[in-house]
Amino acid sequence: MASTLHLHLLPLALLAAAAFSLQIGLASSEGHCIWYGECSKNALGKGRNCVYNGPAKPLEPEGQEILREFCPELVQGNDVRTCCSLNQTKEFSSNIKIAANFLKRCPTCMDNFAHHLCAMTCSPHQSDFIEVVKTEPSPNGDAITSMNVYLTKKYMVGVFDSCKQVQMPSTGQFAMDIMCGSWGASRCTADRWFEYLGDAKENLYVPFQITYKGVDGPVGNYTPVKLPVFPCSVSVNNGTACSCLDCEASCPVPPPKPPAPAPFVVAGLDGYALIMLLVFILGSLLFLGGVFCCTPSANNTVDGWIRARGNGVDTMGRRLAVGTRQGPETSPLQSHRSSIASDTEQELSCAPTGGIDQPDRVESEDSPLPPSTLLERLGANTESKLEEFFKWWGTFCAERPWLVLFFGLCVVTALGHGIKYMKVTTDPVELWASPNSRARLERQYFDSHFEPFYRTEMAIIKAVGLPDIVHNTSSGPITFGPVFNKTFMKTVFDLQEKIKAIGQSDGTGLEHVCFAPLTSPFSGPPQTESCVIQSVWGYYQDDMEIFDESEEDPLGFEINYLDHFKACSQNPYNPNCLAPYGGPVDPAVALGGFLQPGEVLSKEANYEKATAIILTFIVNNYHNKTKTAPAMEWEKKFIDLLKNWTKTEMPPYMDIAFTSERSIEDELYRESQSDVMTILVSYIIMFAYIAISLGQLNSCSRLLIDSKITLGLGGVFIVLASVACSVGLFGFIGLPATLIIIEVIPFLVLAVGVDNIFILVQTHQREARRANETVAEHIGRTLGQVGPSMLLTSVSESCCFFLGGLSDMPAVRAFALYAGMALLIDFLLQITSFVSLLALDTLRQNSNRYDIFCCMRGDKRETAVDDVSDGMLFKFFKSIYAPFLMTKTVRAGVMVVFFGWLCSSIAVAPHIEIGLDQELSMPHDSHVLKYFKDLKSYLNIGPPVYFVVGEGLDYSQTESQNLLCGGQYCNSDSVSTQLYLASQSGAETYIGRPSSSWIDDFMDWSSIDECCRYFPNNSSFCPHSDRNCSKCEIVLTGKENRPNATGFQMYTPFFLQDNPDSSCAKAGHAAYGQGVNYDYKDRKNPKLATIGASYFNAFHTVLKTSQDYYEALRAARKISANLTEMINTNLRKQGKNETVTVFPYSVFYVFYEQYLTMWPDTLKSMGISVLAIFVVTFLLMGFDTFSSLVVVITITMIVVNIGGLMYWWNITLNAVSLVNLVMAVGIAVEFCSHLVHSFSVSVEGTRLLRATDALTKMGSSVFSGITLTKFGGIIVLGFAKSQIFQVFYFRMYLGIVLFGAAHGLIFLPVLLSYIGITRRRGRLVCRSRHLSDSTRLLGGTHGRTHVTYSSINQHEPQLHHHAAHNNEILH
Repeated sequence: MASTLHLHLLPLALLAAAAFSLQIGLASSEGHCIWYGECSKNALGKGRNCVYNGPAKPLEPEGQEILREFCPELVQGNDVRTCCSLNQTKEFSSNIKIAANFLKRCPTCMDNFAHHLCAMTCSPHQSDFIEVVKTEPSPNGDAITSMNVYLTKKYMVGVFDSCKQVQMPSTGQFAMDIMCGSWGASRCTADRWFEYLGDAKENLYVPFQITYKGVDGPVGNYTPVKLPVFPCSVSVNNGTACSCLDCEASCPVPPPKPPAPAPFVVAGLDGYALIMLLVFILGSLLFLGGVFCCTPSANNTVDGWIRARGNGVDTMGRRLAVGTRQGPETSPLQSHRSSIASDTEQELSCAPTGGIDQPDRVESEDSPLPPSTLLERLGANTESKLEEFFKWWGTFCAERPWLVLFFGLCVVTALGHGIKYMKVTTDPVELWASPNSRARLERQYFDSHFEPFYRTEMAIIKAVGLPDIVHNTSSGPITFGPVFNKTFMKTVFDLQEKIKAIGQSDGTGLEHVCFAPLTSPFSGPPQTESCVIQSVWGYYQDDMEIFDESEEDPLGFEINYLDHFKACSQNPYNPNCLAPYGGPVDPAVALGGFLQPGEVLSKEANYEKATAIILTFIVNNYHNKTKTAPAMEWEKKFIDLLKNWTKTEMPPYMDIAFTSERSIEDELYRESQSDVMTILVSYIIMFAYIAISLGQLNSCSRLLIDSKITLGLGGVFIVLASVACSVGLFGFIGLPATLIIIEVIPFLVLAVGVDNIFILVQTHQREARRANETVAEHIGRTLGQVGPSMLLTSVSESCCFFLGGLSDMPAVRAFALYAGMALLIDFLLQITSFVSLLALDTLRQNSNRYDIFCCMRGDKRETAVDDVSDGMLFKFFKSIYAPFLMTKTVRAGVMVVFFGWLCSSIAVAPHIEIGLDQELSMPHDSHVLKYFKDLKSYLNIGPPVYFVVGEGLDYSQTESQNLLCGGQYCNSDSVSTQLYLASQSGAETYIGRPSSSWIDDFMDWSSIDECCRYFPNNSSFCPHSDRNCSKCEIVLTGKENRPNATGFQMYTPFFLQDNPDSSCAKAGHAAYGQGVNYDYKDRKNPKLATIGASYFNAFHTVLKTSQDYYEALRAARKISANLTEMINTNLRKQGKNETVTVFPYSVFYVFYEQYLTMWPDTLKSMGISVLAIFVVTFLLMGFDTFSSLVVVITITMIVVNIGGLMYWWNITLNAVSLVNLVMAVGIAVEFCSHLVHSFSVSVEGTRLLRATDALTKMGSSVFSGITLTKFGGIIVLGFAKSQIFQVFYFRMYLGIVLFGAAHGLIFLPVLLSYIGITRRRGRLVCRSRHLSDSTRLLGGTHGRTHVTYSSINQHEPQLHHHAAHNNEILH
């Protein structure tokens, strides 16, 4: 918006009228003159012609040369007689050149326009078509003060049609915006144009009243002069026709528009939904038919569909617990009570032949098992070695707890020391744009070559409860919006003046930081009045007296400030409407709410319908950020003033929203501070739950002995220490952190770490210590059981996040690396320091000491009975939940429901909206949030876009100029032409206004004698307004009439330093001062400049949604690709090896580029994460393909269903949600891998029983660990002030935990009960032989032991009773 100030702010009124300061005269008879010579001047110094009723007079040769340029038809033959003197021809030449400033871009228009001026000024037959209406005496004779000029209607319409589209590249306006007075280009017609051209009252450049009469035939004694007129697409005088920019008829026929991509629809219904509905119906019918109809025998229901793979061996079981043991520690029940379900000696067996209810079998002499494969043997050995290692490691750490804790503390302290070197990144560009991304590189290029885009300070002021204003005029009543209430506008003026006064008392005022395009070294330092302020008060020159002016028109209607606004909004370049800084106020920037829903900004916009006034202050920005400190200080005062004014002075009929360039970053920082308490409360709740729930409640008297508060806090400390170590490590490395890391990673590590803590502690509690087994050995055996599972989940998650570090997005990359390292360190601390803490806590409990107050012992009567406690939750899962879930009907229903859930999520996932509503980034009480809302409602103009042409072109060559310019002789597919055509189809291209073109304006500027001047003493630039300087001698060559190569290089810097005014409207300092790079590389000719990069400034259409923004970026890149191809193709045709790149730049591109590839990036990140989990699971679960696939399938379902949640709960897909999805994959591992691993080592005889066993033992730990822990903390996030926390953390975290729990504790056990996991024969052979050897060592009398699951199951009640009895004896 701010770059609207890029528009030239020239005194626009001058043009057309000036062309008619051609002096006119009266006639008394046909075929002779009506004037000759000049008699007097009007009040503004414009000459008035003398009455002369005689024949034409000979014209001097000098005068003939002047007329030959514009009026060759009047200088035919040797005897040239005209009704104008030499002085009149000179005045004519001077004035028509001013009009040529704006019209010569279109030669046909200029030629048509000049015809009537030539005839009126010098024709020898003036009396035929000019009627003198009024004269007045003067010292030199009677002077004409009013006359009528008769022209044909055809001519007037033809001239207007040929000129109405002529552009002013520097402003993006039409020439008619200046030459048609208050009507502007949008409301101008042929009659209105000619009326304004001769209106001496409104047009200050007309010397006397000229009334043009458009007629078809004679009127009395007067016959309309017949003048030739040509369409703008036709060439004249052996030249070229007008260019496409200035004449739509000259534009090439555009190719047909490609059809808009149609939504995927089948039979009028959403295609995705229909397909997934059919898939669900078909899949459900097949599944239910297989479950309930395929029953080979009454005693063997086929619940699983995985069949045997050779030698009649099925592939559905994994482990076998057989053999006889002496004492409870060797009983099969011992491993049945274990949370992991087996001791380290137990190995996997093959699945039974048949259904899930048939038990597994063991190798025997009569039935040897098939030979195992290499992978099967490797898998068996891998698991065995892992269990043995963790058993040894746990024993080692438990035997030396203080030493391990000391070394752990040293490591944490050393790594944590790096926190002092940590740098937190809050710059949104640094967070979300890759340093090597295209948008980031293009932004750096733009900022380094042209300086960054201006800093914008804005206030949107809207009326509250005020009615519309009906203003009666001679043209009928006009309804104005409520903001045009006189009192309201004066209040806005008072506020504007207070803002302008900021810092005046201490020398830090607006003038020191503002953008002042019309100041220069020749005009002195900028004043406050020099600053660009886009305000409706600019139309009144910030003058209350002008605002209060009022008069009556001839019909008695009041003409007041409303009429003045109406005229200025139609033509902001009217000299009476220019703002104090010397330039125009764009009504689309200064007003808001004037467009109806769906209406596009156009020349015909009804600005008087505005419902908001917008004050915009433009402040300079710099690539060197140290220079922005004064601006940031002024912005702080600006915000403080508006906050205070809103609270203490704002009237009830007004509401205001405001922002500054620094406001977003300030509010993000404040937001992070305001939610600290919310985050702390969330963590405290999770800490308290962990500390309390780890303990056991056997009796009230032993409450403080059996509790695990100290151990729980130790576990929490380990989690936080791992985060500190990760942050410190990357602090040493120099990888910047982000607020997301600080706020989210502790949450993530708690989720993973707490789950492992619960599993380790609860397994230790459920696993009774054997006879003659020390505490350290007991803990070692426990870690041997759960260690492989902990290793599996931790390594899976760490690899998942480390691979996520491959992301190009800095915030995602930093989060992934910090999280991966934190999880890895957390795992290492858990198997070292936490194991040592568990050993110390066990010794404390065994010695009957109180928790926390470990120096105090309990009463001897409170000594615990050494018994294994399952816990309430374990009993609930075992006795109620697992049996219910594993019933045949419930399992079938679960599969159908989850399949339907998956299908529905897949159906809606493609419709997830991409982007991030900027309103969500602000807290509810932020003034910036209010500004964002009002911006969306009231702003009616799009942001500026710059098409940057990189280095490589030789601008001094005509061929290169033709690739860029849009005027006469320029290529039909030039940069300017293509950008103009793009603006004509804004719905597809998102270009709302044509681009400015510095090269077109330079060529016009160089052709005007008065525009270029230099100091005679050193030949340096001199402002054209300084008449003491010498005129430049610019050599114009070729049919194009352009500066030669030397002139181009020498005078382009002059053009870029020259300020525009009425005599030189095309001067380029205001519009292009920062838009063209040049330097003096030629040492032989140090005055010759080489042009480097430059830009063409256009405007986007109004953009409101994230999709609008990133689609605008996509369209701009498509346009720039076409421009690049066009330029390079032409350069190759010219035999040049240079390559030139054109790229688009706008301030928002760097933030929205990520959305162009958001889906591919998301799928890539998810794919890499899931693949990493598959590989790690495959390796650490003994090369078990089925286990890896089951884990991956379940995790994929969780992520897909979270995608469905995002659609239904209006969570958009962006960088924040992508981070959460990556985290969801990591947390989902916790819900899946533990249970799958437990299933794989279960000793039960069938798939169904193994699934039940795994759910009973591991499900309770998963539920009490990760699910309940995170649920309590997540609920608190719902009360955060930050909307990002509420949407992207509360909603998504809640979905991650609930969906993960549902899949891990409901779907996954049921899935395992149906498909099971392939058993490897290598493990079965190894295990069978090991059991046989163990049986002989234990005193078995049978050479081979034939024990089946059926026999174990038959005696299970007796085994339970026997184990309980033995435990009583031992304890």
